[in-house]
Amino acid sequence: MKAPLSLMASAVALSLLAAPAHAADWSDTAISYRYGTDFSEPGIARDVRKNILGLTHVSGFKYGSNFFNVDILASDKADPANNSTAGAQEVYVVYANQLHYSKITGNKIAFGPVTDFAWQTGFDLNSKDTAFAPRVRKLITGPVVKFGGALGWADLGVLLYKEKNHNGIVGKDVDFKPTYRIAAAWGLTFDAGPVPLKFNGFANYTGKKGKDGFGNETDPETWADAFLMVDVGKLTTGKKDTFLAGVGYELVKGKFGSQHGSTGSLTRTPMIKAEWHL
Repeated sequence: MKAPLSLMASAVALSLLAAPAHAADWSDTAISYRYGTDFSEPGIARDVRKNILGLTHVSGFKYGSNFFNVDILASDKADPANNSTAGAQEVYVVYANQLHYSKITGNKIAFGPVTDFAWQTGFDLNSKDTAFAPRVRKLITGPVVKFGGALGWADLGVLLYKEKNHNGIVGKDVDFKPTYRIAAAWGLTFDAGPVPLKFNGFANYTGKKGKDGFGNETDPETWADAFLMVDVGKLTTGKKDTFLAGVGYELVKGKFGSQHGSTGSLTRTPMIKAEWHL
């Protein structure tokens, strides 16, 4: 567990160091819990149960916005830790910064559903204590179109994607070729009769990135998570955006660029989720 804990400590330190760089106009921090029984991992024939604890922080500043998320993922024994019969543990960190055209120039954009343009730059980092011992290092940047309306917001970006990783089975680092990512994210709020609901999630399509550590050509990856959440706080006490609970679904095809149809390359799992906003 030394590597995941070290990575998490580094991620938290990074977020604390970055906080004073821009005075926040607004911010939201949430702790979440997710659980699913049908996750997949490349090379593993069995479904994997996972408990996932997340910490998410989003904020807006003078020139744009920041998104920061840390997930701690605990698998069951179907996805074992290295030299162990116990389940593996993983830490996964995502950071994204957006510079908004309207905030930088002072010129507001409003035509149809489009509300702004942005330039997004970010990274992913992970560490997992399996025999494969992945150490994802992703750099992602590119333009984003921002949409808005009465129900909420949505982003659509065409991004440059560059990844480095580690393959502990063959004992080497892998420097993948640059590729592209089409990335969407959304957050919608609406009522179903007396029940206040939120529908949020993301969907990414990442192109082929060359050969993996085994020398196999990678396939494109499709990864989508979507959640339908009840705003329990608003329903019970009138305080919105405090406690939410609901269900979700994860679909992954070609996980981590694995070849379509190979063992563990496809995930289709329902999830439950609870979310506390601090």
